[in-house]
Amino acid sequence: MLAINKRLVFLFGLVIVILAIPLIAMQFTSEVKWDLTDFIAAGIILFGAVIVTEVFLRIFKKQHHRKLIVAAILVITLLLWAELAVGIFGSPIAGS
Repeated sequence: MLAINKRLVFLFGLVIVILAIPLIAMQFTSEVKWDLTDFIAAGIILFGAVIVTEVFLRIFKKQHHRKLIVAAILVITLLLWAELAVGIFGSPIAGS
């Protein structure tokens, strides 16, 4: 029988809530215009970050290492999100 990992369930739920924000916003304003590919890209980034975080948290047991790894994953995720959103670095993945 599989044990339910409460942290993983919480993080997946958080990703779903984050993805629901633009979906709900699109119902009330025309300024948010996401299509299916935007939701897929955001889902891949967010679910990927959650999975990578969970793997590293299972590997590292020292609290100091865990905090550094989670912070690094968060920074990388936010930078990737910002690059895809507005192209802060001007890389090819931003569509520039």
